[in-house]
Amino acid sequence: MAVCEVCSNDYEMSFEVHAQGAVHVFDSFECAIHAMSPVCEHCGVKISGHGVEADRRFFCCAHCARAAGVGAELVRDHA
Repeated sequence: MAVCEVCSNDYEMSFEVHAQGAVHVFDSFECAIHAMSPVCEHCGVKISGHGVEADRRFFCCAHCARAAGVGAELVRDHA
């Protein structure tokens, strides 16, 4: 059993995520997303889906990227 680094739950089915040379322990995908997801630079939401990366910045959608000043020709939603 291992302790989740987000909620401190000691859970027999916890799992490890290895990323960028570090090892993280979580008890759920919810905690993993909370800890590891990038944050939209415009609205502040955690990005758990595809999102948009433009100018080395992360946004939850094309709308937020454009609202933050990224040129419309660089971003579009995958809809």
